[in-house]
Amino acid sequence: MVIFGTGFFGLGAANAQPAPGAVQSASVQGKTFTIGTDTTFAPFEFRDGNGNLAGIDMDLIRTIAKDQGFNVEIKSLGFNAALQALSSGQVDGVIAGMSITDTRKQVYDFSEPYFDSGVQMAVAKNDETTKGYGDLRGKTVAAKTGSEGESYAKSIADQYGFTVKSLDQSATMYELVKSGNAVAVFDDYPVLAYGIAQNNGLKTVTDKVPGASYGFAVNKGQNPDLLAAFNDGLAKLKANGEYQKLLDTYLKAPPAAATSFWELLAQSMPALLSGLGNTLLVTVISFAFAMLLGLFFGFLKVSHNVLLRGIATTFVNVFRGTPLLVQAFFFYFGIPQLTGQPINIWVAGVLTLALNSGAYVTEIVRGGIQSVDPGQLEASRSLGLGYLTSMRKVVVPQAFKIMTPSLINQLVILLKDSSLLLAIGFAELLYQGQQIYAGNFRVAETLLIVGVMYFIVIMALTKLANVVDKKVNK
Repeated sequence: MVIFGTGFFGLGAANAQPAPGAVQSASVQGKTFTIGTDTTFAPFEFRDGNGNLAGIDMDLIRTIAKDQGFNVEIKSLGFNAALQALSSGQVDGVIAGMSITDTRKQVYDFSEPYFDSGVQMAVAKNDETTKGYGDLRGKTVAAKTGSEGESYAKSIADQYGFTVKSLDQSATMYELVKSGNAVAVFDDYPVLAYGIAQNNGLKTVTDKVPGASYGFAVNKGQNPDLLAAFNDGLAKLKANGEYQKLLDTYLKAPPAAATSFWELLAQSMPALLSGLGNTLLVTVISFAFAMLLGLFFGFLKVSHNVLLRGIATTFVNVFRGTPLLVQAFFFYFGIPQLTGQPINIWVAGVLTLALNSGAYVTEIVRGGIQSVDPGQLEASRSLGLGYLTSMRKVVVPQAFKIMTPSLINQLVILLKDSSLLLAIGFAELLYQGQQIYAGNFRVAETLLIVGVMYFIVIMALTKLANVVDKKVNK
């Protein structure tokens, strides 16, 4: 998946091309590296109004790639998923506001630090009672999983008597505080500063506590040339002053947020329509394969052969008895670790949805066939028709009429289940919605737009399916 973006340096595409006259490392020149990143860590990585990846990390890696003569493909996965992708070989490196720690150094090789972080605490803008750590006793605070803020919050939790609730997204943490379900949030100071500039409804109440430095990471002992090229490019940017200009773009003069709902709607629609297109496409492809699987294993379920019934039962039990998210993570992260070969995110998504839905379709097919009066099969056999012919011409047409409402329902469920693929970075509708509110922090309004789009599509799909049902089964 190649992500296109404008960026501070006007780099247009994620596939950065070498700059004229740049001094390049021959070991990486002309190569393409896949880079994993977070989805919601503004101002380091987020989606702009056009749905393109932007931020300090994104501009930095693209500019270094251009200078050093290599290309990059950016995969926006989420922090934890990006690290899993790195470990499984799905990506070559990770740049995601990742703190350099001794524990992580045992697993990853890091570049020279490119940003010195720090932690601050913020509370809701209208909170006049929480002014410092001493006001947190007996209360809950929020922090982002794997972040410097989480580490610092946990380090002082016993001292000040509060509980830390860890979440995956900054925007979600801020909503937790504004809703009153947490009294404060611990986060990296540039992330808080950017969010406050975007009117996220919070205010900082403590000074910055010095934290760890951010670094670009590769698997330990792998891609040393890529790491060296990153370090060389970073040193050049710092020397010529472009690095500081990049930081100032996002930290001193952050992009203005949309002010009205209609402006938000207009800015968000291109990205949301792109996500909707991916949602519909993966749903159609997956349902087609699910139908094939369901018909095949459905017939095995009603077979007189014990072995064939056992195979079908095992298939149903495995994919109906395990969570969809577990299956998605297994296909996208587990299989590459077992085989050593990366798997395309579309392939992983279709496999997940098709196999999971196929197990339910199998039971729908079995139930439909067994709902047909057994006398129908006996009558056709008595007329001299073979078993397969009797099933095809007599039983299945009647069973299909019985199955149709359940199949329509399964199609709707499949469309909604496709939203779970956001966990592996599949750019469907809800994923795009998350990208948008991660940058502008307007969670409720963005989710309202996404929900209305889902509702319209599902209602239209249901109406269409019912019309087809009436025409086919009249």
